[in-house]
Amino acid sequence: MKRLENIFRLGIKELYSLRRDAVLMGLIVWSFSLAIYSAATGVSHDLNNAAIAIVDEDRSQLSMRIRDAFLPPYFNEPVLIDYSDIDAAMEAGRFTFAVVIPAGFEADVLAGHRPEVQINIDATAMMQAGIGEGYITWIMANEIATFADRGAAQSEPAVRLASRYAFNPNLTSSWFTGVMEMIDNVTMMAILLTGAALIREREHGTIEHLLVMPLTAFEIMMAKVWANGLVVLVGVGLCLSIVIETLLQVPIAGSIALFLAGTALYLFFATALGIFLATLARSMPQFGLLFVLVVLPMNLLSGGNTPTESQPAILQALMQAVPSTHFVSFAQAILYRGAGFDIVWPQFALVAAIGGAFFAFAALRFRSSITAIARH
Repeated sequence: MKRLENIFRLGIKELYSLRRDAVLMGLIVWSFSLAIYSAATGVSHDLNNAAIAIVDEDRSQLSMRIRDAFLPPYFNEPVLIDYSDIDAAMEAGRFTFAVVIPAGFEADVLAGHRPEVQINIDATAMMQAGIGEGYITWIMANEIATFADRGAAQSEPAVRLASRYAFNPNLTSSWFTGVMEMIDNVTMMAILLTGAALIREREHGTIEHLLVMPLTAFEIMMAKVWANGLVVLVGVGLCLSIVIETLLQVPIAGSIALFLAGTALYLFFATALGIFLATLARSMPQFGLLFVLVVLPMNLLSGGNTPTESQPAILQALMQAVPSTHFVSFAQAILYRGAGFDIVWPQFALVAAIGGAFFAFAALRFRSSITAIARH
């Protein structure tokens, strides 16, 4: 009980120290509010209200069908222009796309030929350019196929394909981006807060004060783990409620309590990693360099930004030994697909096992670091 009391009181001290650090407090608030919202809404992966012009040199029924097929919210109403006006209009930024339908287009389609259609794209709008080209190609191919088959005898196909998008039926990119940014920030803030707490103690000389007290290295480490982990966990809970569900209108399919329980389990690994990196660094700039070298590839390869299935086999095997991979896996399963504990318990077990082993290793490293400071 005395050891638990020491851990609790040291943790309270950590919270008071964090409260007085305006920079870290601002970073915490920003990471679980504006950073999430701006990542979800600042860069859209959807095509919305794209400006499109049509050069209709055919003036046929088919060309009119194609023109009328470009509908909101993907495209603005198409504007008819002359071919000579394309360059000036696109250089002025009036249109992102300009489609040129050549003369005799309908006749060539009905004759079974393959006429060419020119699509001019303003590639400075890089995100819309790539997505919009695919939309335009699909819309035109669909209209041409429908028009060409209108007089043919209709027969029931042997197989009818019906595509349905599960969990995100409208493919709204902000739903995915916002949640994944929050998951990435859990890792970053847990490592940063615990690492900064230890380095702050060393730079201010308060670590020596702790060493002359009847405290063990384990008690000092656990106090930093639970205090900073609690701050991150509270930030995640508020972010889910205020930013994800209220501002971004993302429907959470599963149990938030189960997700927070899994996050608390993962935080033992993330906070231990922060302490481990802080024992290697002698100053905050050094810690910052280590932070970038470790956290950036870990977040990129954990499955949140790049699916693990698309990575090389050897990289997939290596990332299975990193708890962040399993954290992303069960977070997506719970929040997107409504998975229960009966489905995600293997990921919970892996996070607990791998994280517990690394926590023990970090504790040994921390104790040796504390011992070295005491000798000096």
